[in-house]
Amino acid sequence: MRASLSDSELIRAYRGGDEQAFEILLTRHQERVYTKINFIVRDSELANDLFQDTFIKVVRLLKEGKYIEEGKFLPWILRIAHNMSIDHFRRNKKMRMVRSKDEMDVFATVDNGDVHVEDQLVENQIHADVRRLIDELPEDQREVVRMRMYDNLSFKEIAATTGVSINTALGRMRYAVINLRKIVGDNNIQLTPY
Repeated sequence: MRASLSDSELIRAYRGGDEQAFEILLTRHQERVYTKINFIVRDSELANDLFQDTFIKVVRLLKEGKYIEEGKFLPWILRIAHNMSIDHFRRNKKMRMVRSKDEMDVFATVDNGDVHVEDQLVENQIHADVRRLIDELPEDQREVVRMRMYDNLSFKEIAATTGVSINTALGRMRYAVINLRKIVGDNNIQLTPY
């Protein structure tokens, strides 16, 4: 019977001291959260560690009253899981750059064949420039671009994570590409080494 309660009802019960309410939330969402983390890190042992860290953080934030009930509990947890996974790579300087194959020319950069030091520096600078360009986008567009380009999420996964429809996620990506092309054109930015 308690398992039929909504996430919001379970959160209120947990905040009221009902530890079992959180167990139900954990059971309800653990597979999605673990899958998201494992999809990003591609290492089951690391995914388990980050999964535990994610739920420790969720518990802490809930106890501190930092979750605002808007009926979007799962996207909130998935965002925390996403951020913790990315933070792990940043801390360990193992962040891998994922490039689009033919989706957008704005993200197409040099190939990683036999690369000389100078070419690698140029490529690193291009990646840094692209990240700075993405940072100039409005938050909703920036979020979709990062999920699509760096996390390799499908638009269906992006929609579920952000709590919007697939069409909205697609629209945000389309506007992001238009805005990026405009920024590149207006500022005469070159994203290719030669």
